[in-house]
Amino acid sequence: QVHLVQSGGGSVQAGGSVRLSCAASGRTFRTDTIGWFRQVPGKERESVGNFNWSGGSAIYADSVKGRFTISGDNTKNTVYLQMNSLELEDTAVYYCAARRGPDYYLREPYDYWGQGTQVTVSS
Repeated sequence: QVHLVQSGGGSVQAGGSVRLSCAASGRTFRTDTIGWFRQVPGKERESVGNFNWSGGSAIYADSVKGRFTISGDNTKNTVYLQMNSLELEDTAVYYCAARRGPDYYLREPYDYWGQGTQVTVSS
C-alpha cells in the first residue's frame, strides 16, 4: 500500500507560479512512476505529466510543456510539480498518483492517488 499526501496549491494570478508536492509513504519502490493529473468539473481528468524514479526523468503533456516541471527528491520520497507562467486554463484540482514500474507514456491506470489540491488562476 502506498499513501500519497499532497500539499501546496491555492490561488495565483495569471503568469504566476505555484509548486505542488506529493509525499509518498508506505510500500514505495524506486521503480515507481508518479503521475500528475488535473480535473475540472464536468471534464475528463487530464494527464499533466509523470516522473519516473528509476531514471529520474519526466514527460509532459503538450499543454504544459515548457511551463511545468516535475522533479523528485528521493531523500524525502517526494515529487514536485512546479507550475510557472500559469494560465486561466490551468485552474483545476490537481492530483498525484503512483503506479508500479516505470512508464514513459501519459496514460492510466494508476494504483494510488493523492487527495487532490485546488489551483485557481485568476486574471
